[in-house]
Amino acid sequence: MNGNWYLRRGRIGRGTYWLQYVLPMALAGLAAAVADLSLGLAWSSTSSVADGSSFEYSATYSGGPISLLVSLVLLVPSVSAAVTRLHDRGHSAWWLLWAFVPLVGGIVLLVTLCFLPGTPGRNEYDLDGHPARWEPQLVHR
Repeated sequence: MNGNWYLRRGRIGRGTYWLQYVLPMALAGLAAAVADLSLGLAWSSTSSVADGSSFEYSATYSGGPISLLVSLVLLVPSVSAAVTRLHDRGHSAWWLLWAFVPLVGGIVLLVTLCFLPGTPGRNEYDLDGHPARWEPQLVHR
């Protein structure tokens, strides 16, 4: 990872995306949810119905302060990783707008980011033949 995990430029392949982003972020989210539930900090709702012959109980977990904090901390690296993965496919960051299309958008992004291979050879997002690197810039020219 060499310090370029938080903010990348250039391209990353599927293996890097899965091993350095998807898996660690999923585990961090799961750990945060377990911590919220274990500490009694979870924002959840429960309901129960009893009609004499049967009993139904349901609980819904909708996050907690630890999950919220983890989500906020991981927001920038997850967007950065998605953009560099899209660059590997030859797409611009505008493709992230698919996330706002109900039902179809999430599927399009999931397939594109996680399962489709990058463009072979060079594309317009290559950094002079160098791999993606960490560069703390707010404005890229």
